[in-house]
Amino acid sequence: MKQLIIRADDIGYSEAVNYGILKSVKDGLVRSAGVMPNMVYAGHGADLLKGYDVCLGQHTNVCLGRPCADPEQIPSLLQENGEFRSSRQYREAFKNHEDFVNVEEAVIEIEAQYKRFKELTGREPAYFEAHAVMSMNLFKALEIVADKYDLPYQEMRFDGKPASFRKKPILVLPMGSMSPDYDPFMCLKDGILDHAREDMPNVGVYHPGYIDEYLLNNSSLTVNRTKEVTMLCDPAVKEWLLCHDVELVTYADVN
Repeated sequence: MKQLIIRADDIGYSEAVNYGILKSVKDGLVRSAGVMPNMVYAGHGADLLKGYDVCLGQHTNVCLGRPCADPEQIPSLLQENGEFRSSRQYREAFKNHEDFVNVEEAVIEIEAQYKRFKELTGREPAYFEAHAVMSMNLFKALEIVADKYDLPYQEMRFDGKPASFRKKPILVLPMGSMSPDYDPFMCLKDGILDHAREDMPNVGVYHPGYIDEYLLNNSSLTVNRTKEVTMLCDPAVKEWLLCHDVELVTYADVN
């Protein structure tokens, strides 16, 4: 038996993304979903999911929108217009073996997002991680905040090896959502058959959502989000998982 956490990232990215996540929870397989606390539509997304059986996590975001902390306290994270540095800037810095993130400043912003998460949801995060950017200093800051508040931190890894959650191994399955010919169901099947393990929980990370103007102007992941909504709500996918002895669990089930 393989355990699988189906996770939806990006609550708050935009209004349309929120509605796609709602559909994937209400009519689909998503039972763990991450809130981007700093985003304008984070409260809207959290409100849509009230009353549903879903684990909400903190999907810490430092590459889109404006910060939760006082901008004057976190200059290394911001552009001149007061918004976060873009994911492209993080990628370029990583390629050049540079890291512009100041650990102390990142701690300030992550703590502010944690407090905002609790204001929005009225609860502690069921898991604690970050919208993917390449910065070892950011990862250090996440660990510092997780240790300070005893938060259920999921380690970030990009080498295909098991990460950790609550200091226990957990495997994040490969994601193919940036491929132009992306087939979410085929990607899920490949992940389960070729990569998933029986000796630890496995995580399938998805970004279900619908499309609006904000998403089109700020994300390279657009149409494939809608494909994921369809896949996650397809009864045939649930049936396939059952036939292949896959148990659907949440972060709250991992002790």
